Amino acid sequence: MPTVYKIIKFRASVGSVALIDHAARVTGKSHAEFILDAACEEARKVLADQVHFRLTAVQFKRFNEVLEAPLEDADALRRLLDTPAPWAC
Repeated sequence: MPTVYKIIKFRASVGSVALIDHAARVTGKSHAEFILDAACEEARKVLADQVHFRLTAVQFKRFNEVLEAPLEDADALRRLLDTPAPWAC
C-alpha cells in the first residue's frame, strides 16, 4: 500500500521561521523535516501524558482480568520498572 501524504500549512512570524531554519541547519535537517520531527516528538509527549482512556465494557472487563491475574514473569516486570523512561532526563 503506498504512503499517503497530507500537506500541513500554517503561518509563523519571521522570527520563528528564522529560529526554526537555524535549528534545522544545525541538525542537518531540512526545514520541513525539522518541523515534522519536532511536532511528532511533542505529540508523543502529549499522548504519553494522557491518563484517561476509553474502553468498551468488554475491553474494561478484559483489562481488569489482566490486572488481577498473577504475574507470569516478575523478572521481566522488574527489568521494565528498572529501565528509565525514554522521556526521563
